[in-house]
Amino acid sequence: MSPSRKGQKVDQILHMSAKELSRLEIIQRLKEKRLRQKEAAQLLSVGVRQVKRLLRAYREAGAEGLVSKRRGRASPNQLDEKVKRKALKLLHGKYKGFGPTLACEKLVEVDQLSISDESVRQIMMAEGLWTARKVPQQVVHQMRERRACLGELVQMDGSPHAWFEDRGPFCTLLVLIDDATGKLLGLLFVDQESFHNYAGLVRTYLKRYGKPLAFYTDKHGIFRVNQVSREKGQAQTQFGRAMQELGIELLCANSPQAKGRIERANQTLQDRLVKEMRLRRISSPEQGNAYLPDFIDDFNSRFAVPPRSSHNAHRPLSTLENLSHILTWQEARILSKNLTLQFKKVVYQIQTKPSSYALRQAQVTVCEDAQASVLILYKSRELPFTVFHKQERLAEIVDSKNLNPVLPMRTKLHKPAPDHPWRNRASFSLPKPTNNS
Repeated sequence: MSPSRKGQKVDQILHMSAKELSRLEIIQRLKEKRLRQKEAAQLLSVGVRQVKRLLRAYREAGAEGLVSKRRGRASPNQLDEKVKRKALKLLHGKYKGFGPTLACEKLVEVDQLSISDESVRQIMMAEGLWTARKVPQQVVHQMRERRACLGELVQMDGSPHAWFEDRGPFCTLLVLIDDATGKLLGLLFVDQESFHNYAGLVRTYLKRYGKPLAFYTDKHGIFRVNQVSREKGQAQTQFGRAMQELGIELLCANSPQAKGRIERANQTLQDRLVKEMRLRRISSPEQGNAYLPDFIDDFNSRFAVPPRSSHNAHRPLSTLENLSHILTWQEARILSKNLTLQFKKVVYQIQTKPSSYALRQAQVTVCEDAQASVLILYKSRELPFTVFHKQERLAEIVDSKNLNPVLPMRTKLHKPAPDHPWRNRASFSLPKPTNNS
């Protein structure tokens, strides 16, 4: 074909999308007076003014006037290359192992980068730093609506995890979360789940917020007596007894899915809290507990939701509720004729006046706190005492759940010294055979 002459139009091949082809057909019908502007606007889902603009563009440039002018051009909203390179460097370095959402928060708040979470997700997927997980098909459980107001139901659980990774000991995080708002009400790093550790967390919570209507827990032996063969008088745990004295109802979930709100919160904490402490180089439970108040405030500002009711169901502590007495391990004892009693291999002697023999055969309550300090109460009154005799400590009975804190396992193997004989292989070489052998 010979080249076109000057002044003649050259045929062009237009690339149009299905939407643009439909638009062309409607505008052609509009130009031929087979369609009104209002009807064309309804078919194109635009306003009448936009239809007038499209008709004017078609009259001036034909079908080419309906083709998008942005085709083939870079998006004005695309990520700046400098920002992308800096984000890649941080994602490969300081934020390695972070998820897209948490990594984006740190890039924006700490490193002052203007980047969206979707951009971070796409970058991490392209670099192989993160893979979208396929959600397995799960059994559908009936959703339970949140409670109406703050303090109506507080979920409680312990989460054993390598919270400090390889920088510190394996420990347990005790968690309190409000059911109505998803607000963290208390966190505490402890060595294990025990009555005294839960009592310490509850003490701090009660002093700050007051008494909730109910605690929602699992069927751990701290909260519920799981041995059916016990006598009816022993069918309450120490924690259950303390909550009863405080007027707080204790509810136990029948399955992990029933308390899914705190289970999901534990998963979030195992991701976010671990990485936040990694950035701050926190390597011990003491340092972690000092940081937890700041983390709780940040967590609640991001994830807490407003309750349906503005009423706060927390109740204040009364003057008669002495937490130093209630949140202790309590056991009943009968005083002997000599006003002595035995508790945990120790014999205690009550100190009273010689004429005060009314305490003989009296029932008293022995209270022990987390520091193993003992207090003896008689009708809510403290009795003075001395340690009369302390027996030798026998073998202690430890269940499997508490075995690791009692007997911690070694995390690292022993490494021989550089001058250890094992490193000198020559000293262990076999003698060379002689001619006589």
